[in-house]
Parts: sequence; C-alpha cells; structure tokens
Amino acid sequence: MHSPTLIIMAAILMWIVTSVFAAMWYFNRRLPGLGSWALAYFAGFVFCIAVLSRNKLTELGFVILSQTLLFIVAYMSFAAARAYVGRSPHPYRYVLVAFAAMLGASLYFTIWQNNPGARFTITSFTTGTLFILSARTLATGALQSYPARYLFALASAAHGLFLFARPLLFNPGRTGLFDASHTLAVSQFVVLESIVALILMAFGALMLANEHTAAELRRLAQRDSLTDVFNRRHFLSLLDKALSKGRRNAQPVAVLLVDLDHFKVINDTLGHKGGDDALRHFVAVASATLRNEDLIGRLGGEEFAILLAGTRLSDAMATAERVRAALAAQPLQAGERAVTLTASIGVALAGRGEQPESIIDRADKAMYNAKRNGRDRVETLDNEAPSTILAFAA
Repeated sequence: MHSPTLIIMAAILMWIVTSVFAAMWYFNRRLPGLGSWALAYFAGFVFCIAVLSRNKLTELGFVILSQTLLFIVAYMSFAAARAYVGRSPHPYRYVLVAFAAMLGASLYFTIWQNNPGARFTITSFTTGTLFILSARTLATGALQSYPARYLFALASAAHGLFLFARPLLFNPGRTGLFDASHTLAVSQFVVLESIVALILMAFGALMLANEHTAAELRRLAQRDSLTDVFNRRHFLSLLDKALSKGRRNAQPVAVLLVDLDHFKVINDTLGHKGGDDALRHFVAVASATLRNEDLIGRLGGEEFAILLAGTRLSDAMATAERVRAALAAQPLQAGERAVTLTASIGVALAGRGEQPESIIDRADKAMYNAKRNGRDRVETLDNEAPSTILAFAA
C-alpha cells in the first residue's frame, strides 16, 4: 500500500473521529476534554489534506502549516487529558512559548539552513513529549476503576515513545518526509503507526467519555444534586456498612442529626435561592469542621445526617458542638447582608444490632429535644437509656 493511500485512509478516519467527537460534544458539553479531542483530530485531518496537497504549497508555507497543525494535534490531546482529570489548562503564554520554539527552530532549518531531517527531528521530539505528558496525566487512579484511562495512556505513551525514536529508526537525514519531487520518502511504517496510535487513542477517548458518563450517573444516584453530599438512600447504605464494620471490629459508630433552625424564615426572607445558599453554606462549614473520614448526607429539606465511625458518645457530642459553633460563627453572605445561621443537633450512638433507620430515629428525637429546649444546641437521648447502647471494646 502506497503512502498516499495511507494518508487518504488517515484523513478519512480523522474526519470520522472528528465528526463523532464534535457531535458528542455538541449534545453534551459537560463531557470534559471532548471538545479539545475533537479539535485535535480536526487538526490531524487538515494535516493529512496538507500532506496530500504538498505539491501545491511552497516549502515555507508547508512548514508553517504542518508544524502548526502537528503541534495542535499533540497539545490539544494533552489539554484534553488535563481537562478530563479536572486540571486547569496551562497558561497560554507557556503554550505559545513552546509553539514558538518549535516553529522558530523549524523555520531556521528551512530559511537559513535547509535541513528537513532536522525539522522532522524537532517535530518528533516536541509532539512526542506532549503525547507522553498526556499519558502521564491520565494514568491516575486504580486500574480496575479506570481502565479507559490506562488504555488511552498506553496508546499515547507508546506513540510518544515512537515519535522520540523514529528520527533514529528511519534516519531521514536531509530529506525529511519528502524526496526532491515532494513524494513521501519516509517509511510507510511511520504513517501506519500514526494511524493505529490515533485510532487507539480515539477508542480510548470514547471509552473515557463513557466512563465519565457512567461515573456521573453513579454520582447522581448517590449524591444530592443541590449540596453534593450523599442522598438519603446512599447515606443509609453507608451507615449500614459502617454499623456492620463496627460490630465486627468492636468500634463505636455515632450519628448526628442536624436541622437548620428557622429555615422557613430563611426561605421567606432570602427566597428559595437564599435557602439553597444556606444549605450549601452549612455543608461547606460542616465539611471544614469534620474529619476526612466523616460522612455527610442530606436526608431531606434542611435536615442532614453526619456519620462518625469509630467515635464514642463524648467525642460525638464534642464534634456536634464544634459544628454548631462553627455554623453560628460564620454568617452566610447574602448579597450585602450577613445572615447568621444556627442548627439543632441530635446525637445517637449505635445500639446492639441496631438498624440504620433506628439510630437515625433516635438522633432525630434528640434533635427535636434540642428544638424544644431553645434551638442552637446539641442533645442526646443515650444517657437516658444507657442499656440500649452497644458495649464496644475500649
């Protein structure tokens, strides 16, 4: 198979992948990195067209166009990988410096010292570095949890290493990619490897999009959409697992039931948006107060539950008091107004063989005691019925 035929095949594949990515990005712009991958493959498509039209371009024009397009392909793949894992893009000035260095060196070996082989080497090293950085960026997390990341990273790293090696493997010298008649002179294996690598990365990117969608669906099934803490169903599931683990390891498990005081007044005064802001404000304050292993769930309305694994009653009461005090000390900024929020908190320690709904119910009753006793306070019923509390090991 002749190289022009391979280039035509590559152009068709690039266009198909670009169309698929662009359509997916158009209908779901929340998929991270998809727009950048679409741009990368579109640049690859235009590069293939430029190679096929080499006889119609001046050498200088082809160098500028091809170097720009190849840099876009590699850099946008890197940018897409960073976007996918939630990293911010590099400052544009750094990107422009890297591009200017690559293009400037290529122009030097075109205008002042015509050496296509040197241009080939510069392009290989620059783009190879970017593909390896893409692989390093995505190769995070457990392999079993994120197989698509490692598939893409493997293809990207292999392609990057090949780009590093190809100037040595094919020794383009002063001919570069083309001979004197502008016909592709470099081994067809170079073109074929690029096609295979970019197809594998395209499949990897599609798998990443599917992985992200599946993770979003899991998150929506487990999380409260407003506050991003666990929803009631998933919190009760986590509480059930914590109770089972506590029984096996003879470790105490405590639950705080938190209700924001006078929430109807907050809604009436600040509107529903202000009420939503108040809920998110509580979550932010409580999260900053709790340990990393403590879990928060929204049971409904303005009512939250906090799971404290491995925590005795006295420590749970102290934690509840810290949450209450922190909330009262950090007003909600509603425009130019500072609105002080308070909460009533009930604390319950897991009893012998107790089910999640039962411990939540006892914490809820303790919370209502706090309401009746003046609000903005912490209460527990466990001291009133110590025989119901599981005797955990010291």
